[in-house]
Amino acid sequence: MKLHREGPVYVLTMDDGENRMNETWLDAMNSALDEVDAGADPVALVTTGDGKFYSNGLDLEWILGSGADMPKFVAGVERLFARVLAAPYVTAAACNGHTFAAGAMLALCHDFRVMRADRGFFCLPEVDIKIPFTDGMNSLIMSRMTITAAHEVMVTGRRFGGEEAAAAHIVHHAVPEAEVLTTATTIAAQHAGKDRNTLGTIKERMYGETIRLLKNSPGTEPT
Repeated sequence: MKLHREGPVYVLTMDDGENRMNETWLDAMNSALDEVDAGADPVALVTTGDGKFYSNGLDLEWILGSGADMPKFVAGVERLFARVLAAPYVTAAACNGHTFAAGAMLALCHDFRVMRADRGFFCLPEVDIKIPFTDGMNSLIMSRMTITAAHEVMVTGRRFGGEEAAAAHIVHHAVPEAEVLTTATTIAAQHAGKDRNTLGTIKERMYGETIRLLKNSPGTEPT
């Protein structure tokens, strides 16, 4: 993880290839958010990847190879989702490339999503990899998409390109590769002056049930 600041905007870059979620990734992400949360001044946050991937989701190879308790680890990832969803500052996901599975859910936790138009897919393939959505994941997806889009994404596992995702209102903007990060940063900067207490309360009330379910999830594993 690389965290740097551009004026009022923190930019968090995930730079580990496919940016799959394992224990190291989760600890680093929470540490970066701790740093952002520690400041008292109004800020905003942009997350992005490096290269062809925003995030390819859970590191199943690490989970299965390490003997990790998968439901317990997934529950920890869901608590991170709740943290991003409830962040008391504006957040924007700059989806520079493939945004899959738990990586797609992470993007959905952000207030705004900008996706590369020409290459890369947004996809929730859980139906095909036989990992059921938890109640918290289900609530997150249903609260951040239209019912029609959520149904297609969850039931079919369809891969959406950037322009298709924008047309379905899954992401807010689909732009050329060179503009993904700058567009997300510009959006974040425009809203960086929001009062943390007020914005945090608004988000907690808007997504209260989803946040509760994510924070208290038992996790999931393949069926």
